[in-house]
Amino acid sequence: MNRPRPRPPSAAPAEVVIESLSHEGRGVARVNGKTMFVEGALPGERVRARYLREHRRYDEAIAEEILAVAPDRVPPTCRHYGVCGGCSLQHLDRAAQLRHKESILLEQLRYAGGIVPRCVLPPLHSPGEGYRYRGRLSARYVPASRQARVGFRERRSSLIAAIERCEVLHPRIGTLLPRLSDLLGALTVADAVPQIELAISEADCGLVLRHLRPLAAADLELLTAFEQDHGVRWFVQPGGDDTVQPLDASRPPRLGYRLEEFDVEIRFGPTDFTQVNFHINRQLVSCVVALLDPGAAEQVLDLFCGLGNFSLPLARRAGHVAGVEGLARLVAGARDNAARNGIANAEFIAADLAREDLAAPFLAGRWDKILLDPPRAGAREVLAALNHATVRTLVYVSCNPATFARDAALLVHGKGYTLDQVRVVDMFPHTAHVECLARFTRQ
Repeated sequence: MNRPRPRPPSAAPAEVVIESLSHEGRGVARVNGKTMFVEGALPGERVRARYLREHRRYDEAIAEEILAVAPDRVPPTCRHYGVCGGCSLQHLDRAAQLRHKESILLEQLRYAGGIVPRCVLPPLHSPGEGYRYRGRLSARYVPASRQARVGFRERRSSLIAAIERCEVLHPRIGTLLPRLSDLLGALTVADAVPQIELAISEADCGLVLRHLRPLAAADLELLTAFEQDHGVRWFVQPGGDDTVQPLDASRPPRLGYRLEEFDVEIRFGPTDFTQVNFHINRQLVSCVVALLDPGAAEQVLDLFCGLGNFSLPLARRAGHVAGVEGLARLVAGARDNAARNGIANAEFIAADLAREDLAAPFLAGRWDKILLDPPRAGAREVLAALNHATVRTLVYVSCNPATFARDAALLVHGKGYTLDQVRVVDMFPHTAHVECLARFTRQ
């Protein structure tokens, strides 16, 4: 069944008062009883809004003029804000951003099952600029102009924004977008490069060039020169993740980060999952270990464990940690990280945790404490299949408040847990993306 297409926008702008902020960060107003979502507007403001699209039940608009300014409005830190689609909340004060994200989280919990946490802790937050160590940049070559562009897509468009400097990317990359565009335009495969992925670590700044045609000798020379001129390291990717190789195999980049509090170093590959914001990740690991507080004789299960970001710090305190992960590549990386750190009391298991028919020995295990950090789809399947009989503490790290609230309802109403505490984790400042950290307990 095809969705109805939106009607053409009205010509005349409307003067409206913004009542609230939507989950996506748009102002919400009412015009003759109909909801209007206004991009760039904040609660309490009176704005002149230009229609973008009209739908049967709601309209979309953009604030052309702010007639009455909200006290939480601040000047955006990025000169490209409003054109680039990478950020959506730079016009909102950081403290107000955090309050908004917390309100979304608590609203989702109430909606999913009337759940009210015993305690709401202050958010984990970081600097709002230069925080992104991971990311995927779009790339496009326009043959007619013989020009290329690398960066984020424009708001409401498939075009790539012309950005001189990105304020939220790590500074080593945030200033290089024009140079990357020039480089792409000079490659013989310029029209066959859809993206460049960032893999920045404490030691090296890695860039993964996805190319759909073989690189010529001249391309390799240009990439090598770019490495030398800008202090970055290239990986090339002609196919899937298993085809990624360093440009110079004789000196592969060292990608990793240290968790000093636990004397743990995590190594990762250029396309492996790691947290985008290293500042937040260090706080998050510390909080997770403190919330679980594993004893020297306790058995801990870490679901969706990835490369051991939480498993290995937990193993420094627990009797035994079992990490479970769906991607075999990440399981192998976690085992390598355990060996490199001299950690023998952590094991890692490959299992697809999203399967409805999941069957594995760890499900029936007698665990003292459980940690999970699932993808956006949440963890309903594995939570329903687990043996919770001996579990007293469960810590949940979520990147999607809707699926977290759904899973929280299962734990509270179906498994006998209490939502002891919850807090927002501001992994992506200046965006509407909400992450959280929660502890559930059972008597």
